[in-house]
Amino acid sequence: MKLVFPGSFDPITEGHMEIIARAAAMAAQLYVVVEDNMQKKYCFTREQRIRMVKAAVAELGNVVVDTFDGLTVDYCRSVGADAIVRGLRNQTDYLYEKDIAAFNRELAGVETLFLLSAGAHAHISSSAVRELMKYNSDLTGYVPAAVRDIINENFDNA
Repeated sequence: MKLVFPGSFDPITEGHMEIIARAAAMAAQLYVVVEDNMQKKYCFTREQRIRMVKAAVAELGNVVVDTFDGLTVDYCRSVGADAIVRGLRNQTDYLYEKDIAAFNRELAGVETLFLLSAGAHAHISSSAVRELMKYNSDLTGYVPAAVRDIINENFDNA
């Protein structure tokens, strides 16, 4: 089975990694696709986000990191993916994601698999990590070590 896990990953977190590891265990191939959301202002460039995601998933042999401009369902078609994977931390995520899943199924017949975040990672979001970065807080436990190193090496406010 081929799965696609799209996101902005600004930056990639331990919560993302939990979903990636679980999805990779289910799939022959998992595509982690770094995308831009027109409604978001980014802390990191797309290239920086791709670098961080690649560093974070380096040990997972069946994970491909990619980027795409356009609808996620079009990307799914281009790689022959069976479904989109989305992580759910809470009710708010569910209410948001269920509508997008319905749209993707209606537009292109692409299903969405929802994976519930484990309790230890349910509170971690990229925006919370960016807030920690703003105040030079330790990112240990919130982002993968390789990502923390990249942030610490390259960004003044980390």
